[in-house]
Amino acid sequence: MKTLFINATVITMDPALGELSNGQVLVEDERIVAVGHDLVAGADAEVIDCGGGILIPGLVNAHMHTWQTGLRGVAANWTLLEYFRHVHRGLAALFTPDDIYIATRMGAINQLNCGTTTLGDWCHNNPTPEHTDAAVRGLKESGIRALFMHGSPKPDPKPGQPHFSEIPHPRHEIERLLAGELSDPAGLVTLGMAILGPHYSTLEVTLQDFALAKEFGLVASMHQGGGEAVAPGAWDEVEARGLLGPDINIVHGQSLDDGQMSRFCASGVTFSVAPENEMTQGHGFPVTGLVRQHGGVVSLGVDLESVLSGDMFSVARAALGMQRSLDNDASRREQGKIPDTSTITTREALGWITLDGAKALGLDDRIGSLTPGKQADLVLLDSNQLNMQPVNEPISSVVMQTSLANVDSVMVAGQFKKRGGRLLMNTQQGIAELAASGHRIHAELLAREAQSTQEAH
Repeated sequence: MKTLFINATVITMDPALGELSNGQVLVEDERIVAVGHDLVAGADAEVIDCGGGILIPGLVNAHMHTWQTGLRGVAANWTLLEYFRHVHRGLAALFTPDDIYIATRMGAINQLNCGTTTLGDWCHNNPTPEHTDAAVRGLKESGIRALFMHGSPKPDPKPGQPHFSEIPHPRHEIERLLAGELSDPAGLVTLGMAILGPHYSTLEVTLQDFALAKEFGLVASMHQGGGEAVAPGAWDEVEARGLLGPDINIVHGQSLDDGQMSRFCASGVTFSVAPENEMTQGHGFPVTGLVRQHGGVVSLGVDLESVLSGDMFSVARAALGMQRSLDNDASRREQGKIPDTSTITTREALGWITLDGAKALGLDDRIGSLTPGKQADLVLLDSNQLNMQPVNEPISSVVMQTSLANVDSVMVAGQFKKRGGRLLMNTQQGIAELAASGHRIHAELLAREAQSTQEAH
């Protein structure tokens, strides 16, 4: 099957190809086979006139807890401390496998609707294998490309139980997934590990988890920051053992010092920043600027739909605006004036949610740019609408003006998931199921907290 896109501004995010005015992209089966002008597709190709719209690589949401889709708005006014208390020690325990399936499937479909074709799904509410399998099934049925990062829940321990920071990642679950549902390393949904890391586990657990990920060749992602570390100095031991590299992904990154940041970036460690949520909940200022300063890879993620929107264009604008603001403030303090020009371009910001996001998930050999040979993950933006016209600088228009209303068509591995502004799957029943699940869980939490308050008095 061949598909030829014509009459488009093509933003490839490939340095060798750049941008093409009135360009064309030829897709055959699941791959991009050519980018250019006057391409020959053959009589059997479907020709799609983009009407002067903009073709971009599919967006990459490098970090999201998709299981929280049914909790939209619930955590919008919570600090990080409240989030830990209400979610990990309350709401999470109320999820059945069906709740996980519904939230993950509908959350992934919403990502497709918004132009995200690849999702880093950081699943850390899986107390049973059934919860894990439900999340994987939801991702597969959505049609999105995903790195399923298998995590572990974080409840308060019951009497006689160890704290979650003392429990190594379950080897048997990694082995089970690699032998079963996620056995195909070239599949749309593949496996990564959402480990506790030095900030949230003991040194012994940290070293075991790093070793497990390396044994199976998996990306190991971990949160960093948010309160005191469980094992201060553990990163020093990780470094001393030579465990850092491109297969290590740090989420957030606050509390790493400048020397660590320099060494981590030099070793290829990637960073997934969730700028809007970090500022909202109290993590601290995003580390975007520090990672850039040391030549590291910046990727972005929504993090929590229980707090904010799942739209990656909004996340990119938030990251860009916040870091420009920090840079401008530093220049005023150090030089007595704002910089002579912007410290970050919109091109770089678009890279954070395309090619750099792919690097963070270890998928940049497959996706992230419109490069012949890569998977055909792409998005057609209707730039003829009022909110984007006139398009004077296409990349800036994509980053600064685009909204959900402009996401016309979405393709993953050569298959349309959205076309002509409409998703190609029935979502009505799923929306009803998501609402019922979310309302029930939220009501149960409120009832429990009301009872606890009453008992305390």
